[in-house]
Amino acid sequence: MIVCFKMAAWFEMRFSFLLVHFLVLVGLTCAGNFSIDYDNNTFLKDGKPFRYVSGSIHYSRVHPFYWKDRLNKMRIGGLNAVQIYVPWNVHELSPGKFTFSGASDLPQFLTLAKESDLVVLVRLGPYICGEWEFGGFPAWLLTENKDMILRTSDPSYISFVDKWYTALLTTLKPYLYDNGGPVVMVQIENEYGSYFACDSDYLKFLYHKVRRVLGDSVIIYTTDGDGDGYLKCGTIQGAYATVDFGPTQSPLGNFKSQRDFEPKGPLVNSEFYTGWLDHWGQPHSHYDWVNVAKSLDLILELGANINMYMYEGGTNFGYMNGANDPPYMPVPTSYDYDAPLNESGDITVKYYAFRDIISKYYSLPSDPITPNTPKGKYGPQQMIFMSTVQDALSILCPEGPTMSTYPLSMEEVKHYYGFILYRHKLKSAVTNSSLVTDGVRDRGYVMVDQLPQGMLYREDTTEVKVTGSAGQYLDIFVENTARVGFSTAMNFMRKGLIYNVTLGGEMVTGWEIYPIHLENMQHVKASRSSPKLSSSGNLATPSIYGGKVNFGATKDPPMDTFLDMRPWAKGQAFVNDFNLGRYWPQEGPQVTLYVPAPVFSTTGTNQLFVLELEYSPCSRTNDTVCTVNLTDIPYIDAKPAGRNIEAESRGAWRKHNVH
Repeated sequence: MIVCFKMAAWFEMRFSFLLVHFLVLVGLTCAGNFSIDYDNNTFLKDGKPFRYVSGSIHYSRVHPFYWKDRLNKMRIGGLNAVQIYVPWNVHELSPGKFTFSGASDLPQFLTLAKESDLVVLVRLGPYICGEWEFGGFPAWLLTENKDMILRTSDPSYISFVDKWYTALLTTLKPYLYDNGGPVVMVQIENEYGSYFACDSDYLKFLYHKVRRVLGDSVIIYTTDGDGDGYLKCGTIQGAYATVDFGPTQSPLGNFKSQRDFEPKGPLVNSEFYTGWLDHWGQPHSHYDWVNVAKSLDLILELGANINMYMYEGGTNFGYMNGANDPPYMPVPTSYDYDAPLNESGDITVKYYAFRDIISKYYSLPSDPITPNTPKGKYGPQQMIFMSTVQDALSILCPEGPTMSTYPLSMEEVKHYYGFILYRHKLKSAVTNSSLVTDGVRDRGYVMVDQLPQGMLYREDTTEVKVTGSAGQYLDIFVENTARVGFSTAMNFMRKGLIYNVTLGGEMVTGWEIYPIHLENMQHVKASRSSPKLSSSGNLATPSIYGGKVNFGATKDPPMDTFLDMRPWAKGQAFVNDFNLGRYWPQEGPQVTLYVPAPVFSTTGTNQLFVLELEYSPCSRTNDTVCTVNLTDIPYIDAKPAGRNIEAESRGAWRKHNVH
């Protein structure tokens, strides 16, 4: 497309009288046309009937190095399309500062999709859900106007959406199919009919904004649950209405609601669920592949278009996992989703099953199936105690504390993710006094002079008994475990300490508030001090541990691997400056953290850092050295997912052919 534009400009400067004829040729060679044939209930691609068989992949959940690998596997699996979300919060990190590079390089992802001969369905948002932090919204929205109502025509909210859409749509426009790119359809909002607001003016704004920037030819669509009640508030005139539903034995019945709103046109299931999400403390979700494959067959037999959600789930790196409510349930780091390609992009039994079903309707690519990426097993890694959080405050919070009479939320100090420390100097001695607050969002570790006193958890645990002397520091170290990405609760997502604290029945005033920047952990030096243990022995001072990654005697480049944090308790892990995400093996179902090979340096030293919140294996032995394990086996349901997943999956599929 860029070449086409440059050539057009060259001709315009030198041979203006030939420009019209040249642009006609450019249109034939560089662009296409994608539309809806309502009379024949189909899409048209370059004038010919087209039915898409698509899979969801989220570029923000896959390391950019592996985008090409995953897209190639999807194409060889029989897909001719992919569907993506655009998470606003990875592109506008602060108001007005947009980024489309690195892990947020949407143009590069679209370029690779086109090279893989896949058309792209883009879900623009601004709300995406997807079990992603805050449903894709940037948390700084909560700072700009605390009374703002998200996903409505609230003028304050609309003003930010307008600026974001301008940046996004301008970036996207060259990649439209009509302009020679892979993007054939764009979705506004996401399952809006499930939201309480039912604000048609809001949907009209989104629709007309897309039309103004992208033009009249691109197909705009909406997606809602398969019920008339959902589509009533989720659709807008001019946008093609689609539905979503999971495995079914009667897909025609599921499509009825779409037909009620779109009497003619192609049948579309925009989210056919291949699996389901996980929550901490609950069993790993699993959809039986036989039933899912049979349902896929029935949907394709109808001639319907389908997008499989997810085709590869990927990983919630960093702090990007979302949460659901009510009740409040944070999502783990893994977004494996029991999908055809697992978290690390390996082929599963569903991949073979779905590929075989698709082959009944379309010829498969002649390319051999792409092999899985090799996995490395590097054995125990030595981890040395570096420092408690409090002793490293000058590094973890170089800007120093915010002073406040009362606690301030993370949003009020403009620190949106991860951790924050609230400190109060005791004015008098307290003995077994009740510290009470129902304002911790979400987990608060209470300490006096770094000695753990107990833990607070949202509304569930709101009181801790505290003992300390005058002049000692009372600390509450708070973890934001994720903002809700679904339901009306999104509008009330303040984190940190959001209400006041009482101690012995008296209001606690006078706080030092320290935003914690864990990305600075690599600059923390080893200390001679050590974590303190609570009287019960179940909690230690939140502390930083670090070590050099040892790959053994091998001279081969680093491979994908999995960080096994057992028997550690809970925390955050980094390799070099890459935030792998949260670990919590005791809670499960996820035990290991996926470590993509590209996060390792092939020339320099590789460092592994963890912030352990509760206790390390050596906390109780007062040792300064612990170990973690780098293994080649993922544990996301407290049992091995399989050593040779590709071979086992192929064998399982052959034993149970669903034809």
